[in-house]
Amino acid sequence: MKSDAMSRWDRETLRVVQFAVCISFFAFLYYFRHGDLLLYGDAVAHTNIARKVFDSRTPGLLQLGTVWLPLPHLLIIPFVMIDSMWQSGVGASIPSLIAYVLGTAGIFRLVRGSLGFDSMSSVPARVAAWFAASIYAVNPNLLYMQATAMTETLYLAWFIWAVVHFAEFVQEASVSGESRNPSSSLVKCGLCVAGACLTRYDGWFLGAALCVAALAVMLRSSHEKTLRTGWVKFVLLSAVVPVLWIAYNAVVYRNPLEFSNGPYSAKGIELKTSVAGSPPHPGTHNLIEAGNYFLKSGELNLANGSWGRLWVLVLLLGIGATTLNERRLWPLLLLGIPLPFYMLSIAYGGVPIFIPAWWPFTRYNVRYGLEFLPMFAVFTALAGYFIASRFREAKRKAAVATAFAVLVVGSYAFIWRDPICYQEAWINSRTRIALEAELASNLKKLPRDAGVLMYLGDHVGALQRAGIPLRRVIYEGNHRTWKQPSDPDGLWERALDNPGHYVDYVIASQSDEVSLRAQKNQLISIAVIHVSGQQPVTIYWAHPLPADTPGNHPR
Repeated sequence: MKSDAMSRWDRETLRVVQFAVCISFFAFLYYFRHGDLLLYGDAVAHTNIARKVFDSRTPGLLQLGTVWLPLPHLLIIPFVMIDSMWQSGVGASIPSLIAYVLGTAGIFRLVRGSLGFDSMSSVPARVAAWFAASIYAVNPNLLYMQATAMTETLYLAWFIWAVVHFAEFVQEASVSGESRNPSSSLVKCGLCVAGACLTRYDGWFLGAALCVAALAVMLRSSHEKTLRTGWVKFVLLSAVVPVLWIAYNAVVYRNPLEFSNGPYSAKGIELKTSVAGSPPHPGTHNLIEAGNYFLKSGELNLANGSWGRLWVLVLLLGIGATTLNERRLWPLLLLGIPLPFYMLSIAYGGVPIFIPAWWPFTRYNVRYGLEFLPMFAVFTALAGYFIASRFREAKRKAAVATAFAVLVVGSYAFIWRDPICYQEAWINSRTRIALEAELASNLKKLPRDAGVLMYLGDHVGALQRAGIPLRRVIYEGNHRTWKQPSDPDGLWERALDNPGHYVDYVIASQSDEVSLRAQKNQLISIAVIHVSGQQPVTIYWAHPLPADTPGNHPR
């Protein structure tokens, strides 16, 4: 009986995967044809961090840096080895596309498993699982993000499957005499947590929360003795990534928390950009306000205006209905873990979220609200399921299903053409893309074998557009990072001191380190690129002319 149910389960999960693959493909094709894969500056950075591991004057894993965790870049590497896939951004999108499909299947399995195999023939139960998967899969903001190299979609897949396996662990641990070892699900959960920890720092918080929850389940289970080994393995899997990453930072950067308080961390950037006498961003040192901004960003990823408030109301209804009807489903509440994490990050971690409706009335990091999408999807579907289950008449059940479908279709319809994650990317990228396009057109005129000195943290996208291999460029990553505060023998430092000995051209933004050295060395400017809203970028000829040479210089 159970094996037959499992067989049907697998067939239906396969249909969900096929459904997700079709939607993913057409959404990706739409954004690819409109040239929107690389709107986010972070998407460009992720793509080129992966590329630098093998395309650099100093290739190797140290090119992965420290602020961003390494797994997204490691997954991207095989796909950006092909130049055309690197330049277009297609290669860097592939891991996100796969993660989107896995995340959709995970939502389906989570709801389906929570309602139980024995209810496979129940129409409301099957509809609830499909409905939750559909809410997740057709969300316009997620469909844009899964077409890019951003890390949110990949993290969501790890997060969802961690909760899936944890919920199965809780179910198995609560059944006396269960033949299946609950530790198996817990170890699978640990592997997903390790993947999440390698993807985003949100995973570190997730791992700590699940370790505590797993301990509580173990202590109350009749399988306590047999679960101890599984729990120890789970803790080790959850802790190994943070421990190794801190050790890596201690060895390579001489600061175990370089990723958290270094010059390129969220805190470091905030210190450089904040204005003295005013709060760096809304929610600083205020957990309540920080929580409000995160929740509002979650609303905006689902709907605009009053539609968003309806989603919150339905979410609360779903949580209440689930708690009252099926207390055994409490592991689903773990989908709310992003809320305390972002409350703490906004209040004390230097992480800002700006939304258009509230001060400072702009869009920045609104995409973080997507991490609340799994909770909205699951509990909205469960709200409909428990309400429909109270009625015997098919017409009333259908009316409930219709009402919930109207909520989803209506709210998504209003944001379909202009989802806020796309708005954020487009609005914040316009001037950067204009400058990089102009710079790329100038770079294409340089000799094909010319060497370049450039700070890649600003406009690496110009090199990507121009198709210039990064091994032709000397940049800030071409040195030994463990030599602090600088590496006198590093290629980067030596090229800054004497550009003409190492490269033919120098590209500098106004007031950056390269610009200051170019002026000190009295290099000759051959082009200055001006774009409104961006610092001017100057291309220099790296070889100073003799004093008696006429004013003509190479162009």
